[in-house]
Amino acid sequence: MNSDDYACTEPQRPADLITAAGIDHVRLVYDYLNAGDLDACASLLHDDVEFELPGLPPARGRTAVLHAHREATTPATRHEIDRVVAHDHSVVAVGRRIVPGTGGTSLRFVDFFSIADDTMVRACTRYYHTTP
Repeated sequence: MNSDDYACTEPQRPADLITAAGIDHVRLVYDYLNAGDLDACASLLHDDVEFELPGLPPARGRTAVLHAHREATTPATRHEIDRVVAHDHSVVAVGRRIVPGTGGTSLRFVDFFSIADDTMVRACTRYYHTTP
């Protein structure tokens, strides 16, 4: 890892202030989603945000992204983040998606975020871990 990268286990921050703010915004996105506060989540999204989930068509714009999120999860779905790495207006979050009523079963994921120049979340593409 070079000195411009950031991992949640290290105290340093990226030299790039946009990326540093992006890290905070990405973490807040998960906090707001876990709390079910979609309005607060929307406040962190760029007007032209794009969101891609496996098996679904890409969603573009705040309203479409929030609708796609509501369709893909239950209100009590939780996202537990294990690691965050960032560099050059990009943030990668690795974690687990936990759906209630599944006996604690989780689905591991990796989210790749792009951060706009105004520090808002510009795009997110999710990848799930599956058995080959």
